[in-house]
Amino acid sequence: QLQLVESGGGLVQPGGTLRLSCAASRFTLEGYAVGWFRQAPGKEREGVSCITARGSVTNYVDSVKDRFTVSRDNAKTVYLQMNSLKPEDTAVYYCAADWRPYRLSCTLSQGSYKFWGQGTQVTVSS
Repeated sequence: QLQLVESGGGLVQPGGTLRLSCAASRFTLEGYAVGWFRQAPGKEREGVSCITARGSVTNYVDSVKDRFTVSRDNAKTVYLQMNSLKPEDTAVYYCAADWRPYRLSCTLSQGSYKFWGQGTQVTVSS
């Protein structure tokens, strides 16, 4: 069973940066497409970004384009670099993974991911 652990969340001022990490324990993330999702208080969870298993294709929700960057080292960790953070980015951020070693695209649909982490809190406030 793939287990995912997110880290890197915290409190940051508007305009600041954070880098989230999604690490796999017991197994590697090689062959898995990975998505990042977030859930703000009182709102539904939404897809933020995703990356294919080979790292060649990424996808972003419009609200984070040009501010967030997803990357991976293919072995055990996927990263979400978040720049120019805004108060509306405040949420619990989750990573999720699904076995798709040959897919040439990735999805921001939550139902497409089988394995989920516990989440890390990101708070953007002055």
